[in-house]
Amino acid sequence: MASPFLTDFSSYANIPLWLLAIVVIWSLIWKGLALWKAAKKDSKPWFVALLVINTMGILEILYLYLFSEIKMEKHDSASKISQGKIVPKNKKRRR
Repeated sequence: MASPFLTDFSSYANIPLWLLAIVVIWSLIWKGLALWKAAKKDSKPWFVALLVINTMGILEILYLYLFSEIKMEKHDSASKISQGKIVPKNKKRRR
């Protein structure tokens, strides 16, 4: 059974309940991905903006594909070695 709020809202706005459900699911998926990426990159301003502003996934998609540089890039192994993330097999880390 649908919530009285959703039923009232969908009838007030003349939006079918199934369409409203699709929009909510769409928005939640993109918001979840964008928030996860912002948290992973430790970007607090983006995290708060994405959490507060609801644009039905538009801002989230822009963040994921434009602002966070999620595009597949080759990571150079030299920078990972210098950051201590990769240790060659024949050398051990000094503590």
